Amino acid sequence: MSSVGLYWKFLEDARIAPIARVVGVIALLNIAIGLWMALFYAPTERTMGDVQRIFYFHVPSAWIGFFAFFVVFVASVLFLWKRERRWDALALSAAEIGVVFTTLVLVTGPLWAKKAWGTYWTWDARLTTTLILWMIYIGYLMLRRTAENERRARFAAVLAIIGFLDVPLIYISVQIWRTMHPQLLIGAPGGLAPAMTQTLMVCLLSFTFLFAYLLIQRVRLEQARDQVSALRETMG
Repeated sequence: MSSVGLYWKFLEDARIAPIARVVGVIALLNIAIGLWMALFYAPTERTMGDVQRIFYFHVPSAWIGFFAFFVVFVASVLFLWKRERRWDALALSAAEIGVVFTTLVLVTGPLWAKKAWGTYWTWDARLTTTLILWMIYIGYLMLRRTAENERRARFAAVLAIIGFLDVPLIYISVQIWRTMHPQLLIGAPGGLAPAMTQTLMVCLLSFTFLFAYLLIQRVRLEQARDQVSALRETMG
């Protein structure tokens, strides 16, 4: 890459930086509001008590984790089709963030399950398929670290595409198997109370802005690494 090309990439990053800061501030404010609503605004659930408030962080973590893997899926398809580095960088960045959010799901879920089911873990269909999803994308990240540069991106892209098939399976698992995991009922009779639904939506919005901020910053880091590699090749 020429020095001119590096200069224009720097300008592109400079334009993105203010957007990233705005998204970060919005995410921080929404997280503060969501935390207050989860702890004080939402009513206490009669059966499980305050431990049910984990729900407002557990469910958004799952939704954003799955969305991150959808981004990985789309970016991987585009990378295999166009062979452009930017799609590979986007897939890798989203995968790392998706693994973080899915890890939060696998941590908060057992804490909630201990009160609801009397045990931290059971081989429930949704729990098991979520654990499999986490392991698939851990494998994806390990593959990116161990394979040769030219081959690892293609192999990892194929693994990401196949691994994403587990996401719809997780979603429908409560319908096709006998499972202890409850269905999320919003706006239905016997479902969530209005204050609970409002709190959930605010927390979901907070996690969405947080995901957007982290994704922008992670892609920019990948761009910086590419620029450093290009400079080393030029100077070497």
